[in-house]
Amino acid sequence: MKTDVVIIGSGAGGGPLALALSRAGCKVLVLEKGPLYSRGDYCHDEILASEQSGFFIPRASQDPHVVVMHGPEGPLEPETSNLGWIGSCVGGGTVRMGGYLFRLHPDELRLRSLYGDYELIEDWPFSYDELEPYYCRAEWEVGVSGAAGANPFEGPRSKPYPMPAIDVHPVADTLDRVCRRLGLTSFPTPRAVNSRPYQGRPGCSYCDFCAAYGCPTGAKGSSQEALLSRAVETGRCDILPKAMVREITVGRDGLASGCVFLDESGKEHEVSAKVTCVSCSAIESARLLLLSKSPRFPDGLANGSGLVGRNLQLHISSRGSATFRCDRHPEMLLRERGPFLGRSLMDYYFLPPGVSEFPTGGLLRFGLSGPDPIANAHKLASRNGTLIWGNRLKRRLWEYYNETREIFFEVFQDFVPNVRTHVVLDPQAKDEWGLPSARFSIDPPEHHTRAAQWLVERGLEIFEEMGADQTEPGIVAGISDYLLHGTCRAGKNRGTSVLNEYCQSHEVPNLFVVDGSFMPTSGIAPPTLTILANSFRTADHIISRFESGEFDS
Repeated sequence: MKTDVVIIGSGAGGGPLALALSRAGCKVLVLEKGPLYSRGDYCHDEILASEQSGFFIPRASQDPHVVVMHGPEGPLEPETSNLGWIGSCVGGGTVRMGGYLFRLHPDELRLRSLYGDYELIEDWPFSYDELEPYYCRAEWEVGVSGAAGANPFEGPRSKPYPMPAIDVHPVADTLDRVCRRLGLTSFPTPRAVNSRPYQGRPGCSYCDFCAAYGCPTGAKGSSQEALLSRAVETGRCDILPKAMVREITVGRDGLASGCVFLDESGKEHEVSAKVTCVSCSAIESARLLLLSKSPRFPDGLANGSGLVGRNLQLHISSRGSATFRCDRHPEMLLRERGPFLGRSLMDYYFLPPGVSEFPTGGLLRFGLSGPDPIANAHKLASRNGTLIWGNRLKRRLWEYYNETREIFFEVFQDFVPNVRTHVVLDPQAKDEWGLPSARFSIDPPEHHTRAAQWLVERGLEIFEEMGADQTEPGIVAGISDYLLHGTCRAGKNRGTSVLNEYCQSHEVPNLFVVDGSFMPTSGIAPPTLTILANSFRTADHIISRFESGEFDS
């Protein structure tokens, strides 16, 4: 097979590349390890959507990640897990995302300049102002519903959102009123969910199954729906699912020559390409580069610096919830249908003095707990530390679904890069194709726990001010299993980074790594919009290099 550009991975990094490059006249081949699903495959099935089903992400028995957590006395025993898998299907993790597309705060791109040395933080090789036009482009290409100007802590924007915010439950009015009383500013959560028909896709049907599920109506702005489908329509983009890339190949000139992949039957195929783009997610992209060894790159492709796999950052996630009895809060209209609360806070994005030794805080997103009967039954059966079953559990479930409404918040925090958190190839574990699995160590600094505890307390205060009948802290400073960054850090210094400011390998000029891997710091907000925007920015750079003739020699 021959092509101009081969893109390995089809999620938030690969989708924009495919659309922009095929529009520009390049012949593009997208290789996706997972299957191709249709809207009809995305049913409201809680079991199918679970991480154990193998529908969206591989089972640990098929394609394990090996995780080494750190405790107070050092590394713990390695465990096989599916932690770190985002999504393995055409569209990647964007198919099952909640679609919360926040921009990073401008200061997050220059943390070292602002706050000095701390662990392994670095400034980004470009500014917010350089990224801003691509934020707009991503919001309009994907389709984001929101309210421009409603968030006073957001950086400057040159265009509004393409759609108004999605409809929300009446309880959002109470939350807004309480936040104003506390001196806080709640704002509509920007989402890649159509609030009205957009670019040939329907508006949201307001079902009860969104985050963690595929969208059967096509209203969610996944890479599959919003980007890849239009790339294919150009006639210059092909998508090949169930294609497991095992190696990026290198020619005698030291340039990437393409890749080798295995099809569903295990048969090997080779792709020849002028440009190779790796967009597998931070962990799997690092794994592929480390697997791609050759005499010229004995430690893995583009890894002369030894930094491929270093600076891994996940995300810190905390939660809290509140229960409101419908009969005690008639003004909230809690019995009204409607799946979305749709409010967020950035007031605590940076911490006040004295909370922790580092100033980054968190973003709070408020939501209504979903119907998921299996997960809720499990939660309610063991609530308050006492296991119940039978009629007592039935009564508690009846109360939960008919007499109360649960509201929750989740806290998004950045993960500070450090020398202890990184990706390597496991010496023993292998995937179903016999290739070494990714092994990663995780040791977040204590700052995360201190900040998380303070942020959860702030969220619970809001619920108490709303008059909650019961509040409950959830997990504090947990490790997110799907927000991944940093293993191929971008920077202007070849000695401290893997990629340049356009996600182009310092060592292999026709190799690009375009997903969360490039991010020097993870940012507090979920990174999806930033990955999309950066991918469009990288695509423009690749197009300019093609136009100059650099990749045609």
